[in-house]
Amino acid sequence: MPVVFNALFFINSILLGVGLSMDAFSVSLANGLNEPCMKKRRMCAISGMYAFFQALMPMTGWVCVHTVVEYFTAFGKFIPWIALVLLSFIGGKMIYESFRPSEDEAKCSAVTLSVLLIQGVATSIDALSVGFTIADYRFSAALVCSLIIAAVTFVLCFTGLLIGRKAGTKLSGHAEVIGGIILIAIGIEIFIKGL
Repeated sequence: MPVVFNALFFINSILLGVGLSMDAFSVSLANGLNEPCMKKRRMCAISGMYAFFQALMPMTGWVCVHTVVEYFTAFGKFIPWIALVLLSFIGGKMIYESFRPSEDEAKCSAVTLSVLLIQGVATSIDALSVGFTIADYRFSAALVCSLIIAAVTFVLCFTGLLIGRKAGTKLSGHAEVIGGIILIAIGIEIFIKGL
């Protein structure tokens, strides 16, 4: 049965976007804490990266359902482990670096592109399973749903970065530790939810 582009479709897609982007929102808070002098342009780029992965993963899941579903089902049980390892590694690194002596205490440490890519994958990998949820959608409906998820993710991540940046300025020295703890907690939460 084809999916109708009605109010219920859009409301469901928005709610799906909110639910899926909570991990990316929390990581954005941590990144804002870690980089309190972040410029708006960089905030847009980071939010855009998370939005891209949040749109890519459901579409990848949708394609898997329509092509190699048996392989995807076997891979699904590893998703919580992957998220736990990636986010724990990044969070632990942030905590470790916060205790290392630094010549310039006032510096604004930027999250690197490689770390952002890992965060983007780790926070969106559970969205692969959404491909099963939207499996009965036609390609166009699945794409629109994924784009709505991306838009919601962008807005929430940008908000998280703003909040984290403000709090990071106030917390200065402890921001990296708090950000690292948040990332590890998110990894544990994804792991527990996935079991």
